[in-house]
Amino acid sequence: MLFKLFLAFTLIPALEIFLFIEIGKNIGTLNTFLLVILSGFAGAYLAKLQGLQTMLRVQSNLEQGIVPAEEMLDALIIFAAGIVLLTPGFFTDTLGLLLLFPLSRFHFKRFLRIKFDQWVQNGNIRVHY
Repeated sequence: MLFKLFLAFTLIPALEIFLFIEIGKNIGTLNTFLLVILSGFAGAYLAKLQGLQTMLRVQSNLEQGIVPAEEMLDALIIFAAGIVLLTPGFFTDTLGLLLLFPLSRFHFKRFLRIKFDQWVQNGNIRVHY
């Protein structure tokens, strides 16, 4: 847990600062700033669009009496992508965009399903019917 906190609060910001400096050297400070702002707006728009589509699929499944498990995982991942995309930086924006694209999101969902199954088997999560 300590390593994950170290990673989240030290390594990732340090990587972002490094990328800001390197990209700023190549394309200029103003262009780097504008690129970060543009990627934030584009990411927020894409997250909103994907979130609305997922919400419509959840509603449709519920109206048909189908449990929207896949769609709920999609919604969770899209929510995480939105949060990551609002964090300024190139690494986090790349990660957020990867979470928004359906093909890469599929692989992340598969990973999450495996982790959920492990947590249930280990007793970290209890499922009641």
